[in-house]
Amino acid sequence: MGSGTRRRHRWAALLGATALAVTGGGALACPASAEPQQVDFATHCVPPPIAGIPPIDGTTTARIAVDNAAPKVGDTVTVTYTVVKPAASNPVDIALPADIMTPTGKVTLGGVQTGDITVAGPKKNDPVPGKGAFPSFSMTGTFTVTTPGAITLSPGDYNIHTSYILELDTPCTVSNPPAPVSETVTATGGGQTNNRAISLGTASGKPGDSVTVTGTNFTPGAAVTLAGRAGAAETADKGTATANAQGAISGTLTVSDKATTGVVAYEGSAWSDDKGAGPAAYVVIDDTPLPQGSQKLNSSVKAGTLSMTQAGDTVELAAVDYGKGGFSRGSLQTVTVKDFRGGPAGWSLTGKVTDFAGPGGAKIEAAKLGWTPVCATKTGSPSTCQPGSPGSVGSAGATLASTPNGTQTGGEFTVDARLSLNVPAFTPPGAYSGVLTLTLT
Repeated sequence: MGSGTRRRHRWAALLGATALAVTGGGALACPASAEPQQVDFATHCVPPPIAGIPPIDGTTTARIAVDNAAPKVGDTVTVTYTVVKPAASNPVDIALPADIMTPTGKVTLGGVQTGDITVAGPKKNDPVPGKGAFPSFSMTGTFTVTTPGAITLSPGDYNIHTSYILELDTPCTVSNPPAPVSETVTATGGGQTNNRAISLGTASGKPGDSVTVTGTNFTPGAAVTLAGRAGAAETADKGTATANAQGAISGTLTVSDKATTGVVAYEGSAWSDDKGAGPAAYVVIDDTPLPQGSQKLNSSVKAGTLSMTQAGDTVELAAVDYGKGGFSRGSLQTVTVKDFRGGPAGWSLTGKVTDFAGPGGAKIEAAKLGWTPVCATKTGSPSTCQPGSPGSVGSAGATLASTPNGTQTGGEFTVDARLSLNVPAFTPPGAYSGVLTLTLT
């Protein structure tokens, strides 16, 4: 099992699940994999006027992925909008070099929660020949869950900005909105709910441009800070707004810091999850002229995913004697966790086990399986792996290993555990099998 798996019926990016059979002669039981649905929709794209060609009515192929398909109310969900095949192509005969395209766009929410999510992608692309097809690209953004129930996500409008010789835009709009649903998340009720939400008037701009920030569900009359974000840290961009009697805000934020990748709004003197909204994705397009005889060198670090693999899929526990019983022992197949997301979130690897089924309907209860977890962190990893507590696994589950949230997280980790099944003395002879399911979030 690897990257992109998800618990229960749907597996998606940044979530892994695998099932491991712990048996005296059984086999692995695994759920089936399902990717987010790839959808096609009619798109109207307007090439830059300098191209001298009419609008393009074509088909865009895209998909939406989320990092959490079963969030609670108040959780922040990260959304990745991938345009697999753009409707537009390079409108000019001039070949475009690598890493000059900056995509931005919207994702449309439906179901129990409506609205648009601003998404943005890095300035990253393969070379594009003259009049050649634009390559695939991905954009990310976040939204806060405000209502329990099913929330649908559909691809929305997107814009391809190119920075080569001239600064040009190719905006593409959904011809018959909304586009088909690509992903659905099912939210459950949480604790204290933070329903604050913001949206931006535009997803990109040059250094010094202003962006309109609107928001809802803030405390009526509250002073609200508008701020730029670069990952988990605030940038130098700051502004203010005041919530009206209905809790709505509208203000402008001048974005001059080239490090800004998102915008947040919050009540009080500093950010808090309870009284903040965002980040909404924003891209600063640096068009600063270069001195004569200079060359600008661009590079980037591409964020990856959270994934896990395991060394095997079956564990043979030692036999015990009928009439004596005792502990049937063995070792978990080693699990390798790779956290290459590069963000502030840690991860948690949990497990739960079924009852051990035996001959003639006999069983050994799930609560009889215990483990002693251990984990190791690869040198150079920003995070440090923490093993779970020794004890019973059971059907309710327990933590095998985790890493904490932090300013910068990530790394590579190996996770193991000593397993012991406490078999009652007069358990009927025969083979017993249970399934241990590991879930990475």
